[in-house]
Order: sequence, then C-alpha cells, then structure tokens
Amino acid sequence: MENNTVKDLTVGNPMKLILGFSVPLLFGFLFQQFYNLVDTMIVGRSLGKLALAGVGSTGAINFMVIGFCMGVCSGFAIPIAQRFGAKDYDSMRKFVTHSIMLCSAFAVVMTLLVSIFCRDILIAMDTPSESLDYAYDYIFVIFLGIPIIYMYNLLSGIIRALGDSKHPVEFLVIASFVNIGLDLLFILVFHMGVTGAALATVISQAVSSICCIVFIVKKVELLRLKKKDWEIDKSHFFILLNMGVPMGLQYSITAIGSVILQVAINGQGSDAVAAVTAAGRVGMFFCCPFDALGSTMATYGGQNVGAKKLDHLSEGLMAAIKLGIVYSILAFIVLHFIGGTIASLFLSESDDVVIGYAETFIFWNSLFYIPLAFVNIVRFLIQGMGFSMFAILAGVCEMIARVLVALILVPLMGITGISLASPLAWVFADIFLIPAFLHVRNKLQMLFDGEVEKV
Repeated sequence: MENNTVKDLTVGNPMKLILGFSVPLLFGFLFQQFYNLVDTMIVGRSLGKLALAGVGSTGAINFMVIGFCMGVCSGFAIPIAQRFGAKDYDSMRKFVTHSIMLCSAFAVVMTLLVSIFCRDILIAMDTPSESLDYAYDYIFVIFLGIPIIYMYNLLSGIIRALGDSKHPVEFLVIASFVNIGLDLLFILVFHMGVTGAALATVISQAVSSICCIVFIVKKVELLRLKKKDWEIDKSHFFILLNMGVPMGLQYSITAIGSVILQVAINGQGSDAVAAVTAAGRVGMFFCCPFDALGSTMATYGGQNVGAKKLDHLSEGLMAAIKLGIVYSILAFIVLHFIGGTIASLFLSESDDVVIGYAETFIFWNSLFYIPLAFVNIVRFLIQGMGFSMFAILAGVCEMIARVLVALILVPLMGITGISLASPLAWVFADIFLIPAFLHVRNKLQMLFDGEVEKV
C-alpha cells in the first residue's frame, strides 16, 4: 500500500481528518463550479438573456439525469470504502470491477433513452418557446456525454473511497482550464453557441477521466486488477445495486420536485428563468463547502463502519456539523451584501428586474444554509454507513416540499415562492434525516455488539 495514494480515516483526530480530506475536495468543487460559472457567464454575456434562459431551463432535467449517474457512482464507492476500512482488499477490487461493468451497462441504456426523448421532455416542461432551441441544443450534447460522466464519477469515487481526495481535485483543476479554453474557442471564435458550451463541458470531463485512469494504473497498487477480479460474482452485483440505485434514485426523486418547480418557474417568463439561473450559479459556488463535507462524510462513514468504529464516526459527525454551521453564517453575511452584484455578472446588460429577482432568490436560500449543511452531512454519512435506502426517503421529503411550493407558493408569491422552494426542501429532509441517523447508528451498534458477544 502506498501512503501517498490512500488514507485511513479510522484513526486520528476526527476534526483534522475531516478538514484534511474535505479541503482538497472543496477546491475541486470550487473549480468545478468555477468553470460552470464561466459557462454561464460567457453564454449570458455573449449570447444574451434568451440563451441564458435556455441553458437555465435545462437545470432540473439535467439534475434528474446526471444526478442519477452521480448518485449511482457514489453508491458504488461505499462498499469499496467499507472493504478498504476492513482491510479486505480482494473483495474491494472485486467491487471495483463489478462497478465498472454495471456503470457501462447503465451508461449505454441511459444515453439512448434520454437522447431520444430530450426535446419531448423540454416541451412537456413548458420551456419558453423563445428559448426552447437553445435548451435543446445544450442539453442534447450534455446527454450524449453520459458515458463520460459515469466514467469520471466512478473513477474519482473509487480514488476517494481509498482516502485520497487530493488527486481528483488536481484532475478537476486541469479539466477546469480545458473547459474555459474550449468555451472561449467554441463560442467566441467558432460561434457554436450553446452547443459549444456543452461540448466544452463534455470534453473537459473526458480529460479528467483520462487523468484518473492514468493515475490509478501508475500509482495505486491496491487497484492493480487481475483476471480473477473480473470473475462474475452475483453477490457483489447485488450489494452494489442495493447501494447505488437507491442513491441514484434519491437524486432523481429530488429532481422530480425540481422539474415540477422548473415548470412553475418557466411559467413566470424568461426574466424569472434567467434570474434563477444566474442566482442558482452563485448559490452553487457558495454551496461547494457543503458538497465537500457531504462527500467527506460518505467516505468517513464507509471506512469507519468497515472498521466498526462507531464512536469515531459520531465524533466526526459533530466535527462536520460545527464546520457547517460556522461556514453557513459567514456565507449568508457575504451573500447578503454582494449576492446581487455577483449575479449581475451573468447578464449581458443591466436588467433591474432580473437582478432584483436574483437578489431575492439568493437571500432566502442563503438564510437557510444551516439546514442545508445538516442535509449534506447527515445524508451522506448515513449512505456511507450502508443504509442507502434512507437516501430515497430523504429525496421524497425534498420532492414533496418542492411540489407543494410549485403548486401553492409560486402562483401566490411569484419569485419569493420560487426562492423558498429549496429552503423548505432542506427543512423537510432534516426532519427525516436526523432521527434516521440515530436509528441506523443504534442498529449498527447492536449488530457489532452481537458480533462481539459471539466471539
């Protein structure tokens, strides 16, 4: 085992371990959002408000499909992290090969289905007619890149499962610069419009995937796969599907609420769509620490459950919560004063109505960042502990909240109702997740105590 490519999260001070693992992840997420911001900024300022609204109107369906891919890969990484924590490296490699086989099958089927029905879905979502072609041209290319999305998320998830959060970040940094360069080339030089922005994203993800492959082959001795590792084992397929599919469905079920909400937003016109798109990009950038903490807790939970260290796991949870609360307060203060200014960077011209909408959206979302911190930390920790089915139930809670907002608050309150959708979804999810964590921890404690008594 090479100490510079893997890290044991079951030994040491939880706060130091979480900070050490999450900080590189944070930089990775920041760079990922950075090139998403550049995409949006170039589209909005170079191609205009309608193009920006077109790209923005694909957000919910994009999240539903791509989120499923990301959730499945995150789920597949959990048994790998657990076997690594238990030092069962033969089974760990078996899970790696079976993950590759399953992801390949998922990628082929999903790419065919969503590419065929892409335009029909956008029309059914009441995408504004003036921005429909922009939306289709963008999301169709993104969906053609689904196999690459699977490849990157699986490989980076495997690397993180072994405790290495640094190298996936380095690959994302490389991809970020590739994406920015291709954005400028395809949009400003080749005049490819939103298709160029989507193509730049897919190519940059392919670059980061290739970097992951080269790194694993050359540097990670534990992942040197042998012929026997590829022998089919139905039990490994079953465990992976039991972990991955619920996590993928959690994203998709959550996104169903987002799709219904997006229909309500589309009904408010292009100004509202453009405002939510710009404000949403700002929010995603500021939410990167929550994503980093969530991904950290998935690996932390997986390794510590594999090592049967539940006290160490609980100490890590408290450390992550402290970090999440402190950051939430700081982020709200910053966004309260300059959130609207940042959002205005995505518009080709000063538009007081759109900027005002964006400021309202940013205010209400950032006010509820503490509940968001709990959602990410607790949900991903539960998933890492091996109880992925709870992810679906948490997703159902978020979906219900967003549907209620779309049907009740948006018609009554307009942009304010839209702005309250995510905050209410986070609160609904927390009401479920906090007692769920206590339940699964007690269940594992009884299981481990029973094993000790048998010895």
